[in-house]
Amino acid sequence: MLYHYLASDKFGKVVEADVDANNLSQVLQYLSGRELRPISVKPLKEATTGMRLFFGGINVTDKVFLTKYLALMLKVGTDLLSAINILIADFDKPAVRNFLLEVRDNLSRGQPFYQAFEKNKKSFSLTFINLVKAAETSGNLQEALEELSVSLSREAELRSRIRSALIYPLLLLLSSSAIIVFLVVFALPRIAKVFSEGGITPPLFSRVVFGIGLFLGSHAIFILSLLFVLLGAGIYSYYKTETGKRIFGSILSKLPVVRRIYRDLAIQRMASTISSLMRAGLPIIQTIGVAAETVGSNEFKYSLERIAKEGLARGLTIGEAFKRETVFPKVVTNLIAISEKAGHMDEVLTTLADFYAVNVDTSIKSLVSLLEPILLLFMGALVGVIALSIIVPIYQLTAQF
Repeated sequence: MLYHYLASDKFGKVVEADVDANNLSQVLQYLSGRELRPISVKPLKEATTGMRLFFGGINVTDKVFLTKYLALMLKVGTDLLSAINILIADFDKPAVRNFLLEVRDNLSRGQPFYQAFEKNKKSFSLTFINLVKAAETSGNLQEALEELSVSLSREAELRSRIRSALIYPLLLLLSSSAIIVFLVVFALPRIAKVFSEGGITPPLFSRVVFGIGLFLGSHAIFILSLLFVLLGAGIYSYYKTETGKRIFGSILSKLPVVRRIYRDLAIQRMASTISSLMRAGLPIIQTIGVAAETVGSNEFKYSLERIAKEGLARGLTIGEAFKRETVFPKVVTNLIAISEKAGHMDEVLTTLADFYAVNVDTSIKSLVSLLEPILLLFMGALVGVIALSIIVPIYQLTAQF
């Protein structure tokens, strides 16, 4: 259960944050271990916690703001603790404010800056954490935060472009589904009932359509409930379980048009991650390992793990290790090998990440332009079938008189 506490330290400074504990006694032990005197301890309701989890978490925009303004304040000579205090005063969002309070608490007790990020792995990626950790160790935190703000801005821009491209087909799909559900579940059974009660025998084609409509109409609640349960289970398994992510990834990697987008997006993430971590001075084997965890594709993940463990760890160059893996396009492996010899691999990877980001955007627009007419044709065909099943028996009936 989540508890919200307000406490003061030995210097009289008030500390406010959330802590996950089984009961009040554990919270008091937690505060005592950190030499904090409790002022107020309140349990947070589960519903509030759930809403915060889905709607009030730390998003990409928050992270861009954090990194950009922290870098700016460090650049003008503000110390890290003062910069955090300024941000705490500026932020009203509970999730971000609580995180900053945790950062301030850690810094006040002499703990490393990156440790707070490490404790919040659901909000911050492994790339983010390792970049901050490496920068803090090497003393170039300001430069690393500037780079993070730029890379996060690019990520936010790419996500925005993807969402913008998918809005219209999603609206079209939802409206089409609503119309089809109305026709099949509500309109068609009533029309079929009129024919059956009137003693009219419609043609075979109409009887089949009416039979389907009557069946769906009589089991509408069960079918819709089952669809919602399956949809909810699918969303939960994708976001909460590794098996769900693996199955979803396997399906995407086999679809004809989506497969290319999925591959290009994985390459973009890989190139962006490796270039950022290389500039931060992280060892190359560790860099490849982090990229494997953040790439978002199991096929690429296993390839990168083999590159790190079976290639680089055994003395191969980066280019040689990449060329052994067939999952990567030859243009990518050749560019990595050439840039490694030239000594500016991080710059080439940044360019490669930008190139594949544009590719993803273009491919999604092409996919959307393909989906729109398919959805319209499918909807038109279904409505046409239902209309014909009604019009044909009516025409036959009027023809008898």
